[in-house]
Amino acid sequence: MADTDQLLAWREALLRARYAGTRTVECDGRKVEYRSDSEMASALADLERRLGTSPRVTQVRINSSKGV
Repeated sequence: MADTDQLLAWREALLRARYAGTRTVECDGRKVEYRSDSEMASALADLERRLGTSPRVTQVRINSSKGV
């Protein structure tokens, strides 16, 4: 598995490419071409999950009634 610095570098490269509107990402001598923005979003979500930077749910509210 990649270390944190490498994951951060991949994430930054992916974000730069996505914001520039390109589908090709180059990082550490590797070149990856994505087919769509949703595929890039999926890769970005996976990187954020691995880094633990995705937003966490901190509060859940439950509302119920008896239906009467």
